[in-house]
Amino acid sequence: SSREHKLNFKKSKEVCLNYIQDAMLQKQWKRAAEFLTFYIESLEKDFSTEYMGPSEMIWRIGTEILCHHSHSSMKEFNSFIEQMKTLGVKRYLKVCLEHAFHLLCNGLVDEAYQNLSLAESWRFGEQTVIQDKEMKLIQAYRGLLDYYSWSKQKNVLLEHGHDGFEDLSVEQEMHSCFRKAAVNLKEIIKIPGVWDLFVKCYVDLLEFYGDHNEARQVLNEYAYNSKFPANPNAHVYLYQFLKRHGESKKSLISALKILHDIVPSHELMIDFNTMLQKSKKRKKRRLGLEVIFAALDYAGWKENVKAWNCLARQVKQIVISEKHLDWIKQEWNSRKDWWPAFHFSRYLAKRNWQENESLSYEKALVAGILLGKDCKYFKYISHQGCKAQVKRFRILKKFVNKHNPVYLRISS
Repeated sequence: SSREHKLNFKKSKEVCLNYIQDAMLQKQWKRAAEFLTFYIESLEKDFSTEYMGPSEMIWRIGTEILCHHSHSSMKEFNSFIEQMKTLGVKRYLKVCLEHAFHLLCNGLVDEAYQNLSLAESWRFGEQTVIQDKEMKLIQAYRGLLDYYSWSKQKNVLLEHGHDGFEDLSVEQEMHSCFRKAAVNLKEIIKIPGVWDLFVKCYVDLLEFYGDHNEARQVLNEYAYNSKFPANPNAHVYLYQFLKRHGESKKSLISALKILHDIVPSHELMIDFNTMLQKSKKRKKRRLGLEVIFAALDYAGWKENVKAWNCLARQVKQIVISEKHLDWIKQEWNSRKDWWPAFHFSRYLAKRNWQENESLSYEKALVAGILLGKDCKYFKYISHQGCKAQVKRFRILKKFVNKHNPVYLRISS
């Protein structure tokens, strides 16, 4: 019957797609291509309509296969993509964008630019309005390539200096690229989203031509506009800009404070801690201790000598002055159940001593204060250091022994 035929046909299509998926997962690209050919042929007999049209499946699967197939060529890929553009008007701009990405990945910058320019001039009734976001992306990536051309021209000028008429033509071309890039990049970053690369390029353009106020405004908007998603990089870019232009420590600390709240394990927490420790305000020094403790909660920081040095230096200052021991106690209370195994085991002591003497010294100082002179990590490192007749380890041992009562106050 007709109904039975349709059910069997639908089932065979699903089986075929499963075979394609299996082949792709196993990186059997030739086998996947064979099944895809069978699938395309079978669609000619299929008169059903589904939410996701077959052309999208063929586009996505076919693109993946052609990108990885050992016998695939750029000519074949281009031919396939051009066919996909004509099959799906609703996906035309998305296919164009992916085509441009593929060309860029293969070093064909001029071809990618031409592809984006053609896509930008595309018009198809109401679809032009519906695909407004995709069109803005097309324009933005074309702006990115204009920025790339501008950057190349700029480097030519900087490397070869001024060379009369030839230099003037390069400069004119550079300004032309600047204008085209600036217009498109400025438009895309108005839309709430994550536009890191576009923002960086636009700010670079503005800084080069001395428009620092506009650059600052762009970065502030990107970092603080509540319509944009929380983005650590936005605060990193703002901090780097402020630092480049010699802004006050208050401004730098403000930028890094938000970054700390979002990503306490960010590498800039070393800079943040250093600035806070140098502050004359007690509240900021207290925050500095919190920042470095929080960073060392993460496995990626376990062997960071700078981080341990920051913590060791601040803890040592507090112990010597005997002021603010409650700061250490508050931070340690939430960590005393898991930091000993995480940072201060005998196994880690042996490994740290063998691999990095400076790291083992900083950690031993912290371990001795937090866990006392009987701590396994401190005992092993101080013993090895004294055995090797390294003077600073003898001083370290005396310091921890002298201030062992501090450990009792912290642990009580």
